[in-house]
Amino acid sequence: MSSSARACSPGEPGRALLERWLERVLATPGLTGLVSLDEARRVLLDDALRALPLVADAEGPVVDVGSGTGSPGIPLAVALPGRRFTLLEARRRRCDFLVEAAAELPNVEVVWGRAEEQPVDRYEVALAKALAKPPVAAELTLPLVRPGGIALLWVGETAEPERVARAAAVVAGRLERTEDGLLVLRKIAPTPPGFPRRPGRPGKRPLA
Repeated sequence: MSSSARACSPGEPGRALLERWLERVLATPGLTGLVSLDEARRVLLDDALRALPLVADAEGPVVDVGSGTGSPGIPLAVALPGRRFTLLEARRRRCDFLVEAAAELPNVEVVWGRAEEQPVDRYEVALAKALAKPPVAAELTLPLVRPGGIALLWVGETAEPERVARAAAVVAGRLERTEDGLLVLRKIAPTPPGFPRRPGRPGKRPLA
């Protein structure tokens, strides 16, 4: 385990900060259907940190698209304090929650807005956990990533990697590999003209 990952071990400042965040998630009405701290640790913390080796291997800024509760962005930002993280959230109430939740993290900024309205080719890593169906998540994340960077999609057993690969190809990406329930998409060229499409269109008319 890397030194960044050890910063989240129990009893240390990183773990204490994350415990406060999880308690705040559970105490905020309408934010999550989770009810116990153990379940929140598993779903929001442990599941986010599965991506730590992949994010740590990349360099440059990271964006958590549709951050919601702050997972996976907040756990990874705590584990990697030398990296810059942006928590992007379109819903204002959740954005307000993220501002408070990330107040102790100097390497995190919160942006209220939609993925389709953000500057393209900017980040080294884009994260998407429970953002949308995987082909739609590919279209929403890859335009934000600079050539050579990656988008990481958390997926379940019903994900269809071939459909994700087709969608990624349209927005200058390729499906590089599947690893531990994560799809790793590599950005191979600048975002093509016409993308991102206008807000709402990716979900209504998926690329694949």
